[in-house]
Amino acid sequence: MKHAAFVALVAFSLVPPALASDTVDHYAPQPSATLEDALANFTSHNAHLAEILGKPDLSADDMEDIHQLTYTLEDALAKMIAESTAIAVQLEIVHHWSESTNAARLKEHAQSYLEMAGKLVR
Repeated sequence: MKHAAFVALVAFSLVPPALASDTVDHYAPQPSATLEDALANFTSHNAHLAEILGKPDLSADDMEDIHQLTYTLEDALAKMIAESTAIAVQLEIVHHWSESTNAARLKEHAQSYLEMAGKLVR
């Protein structure tokens, strides 16, 4: 948890503050209701970001497009972190049961872990 707080602190320290005269539009992110949605949104929106950044010069419209992309990227990343945390918890349960003599419980939890983890790798 300390690591996540540190990463957030560093990330926000790199963000320039909006000027009082700036008007900033806020956008609704493309939903990432499931891990699969989040991975798809993360992949597609990062590809679009890379495409925009490949231009020699960024226009105001390009910067606004990037601003809009970040809403979905942030939402997708949050879902990926939440799901990864759940997978880590399930793996810890597998670890616990691997130290026991209850093979049936181990297999049950290991199968659940594999199903969850399988969503991360395609």
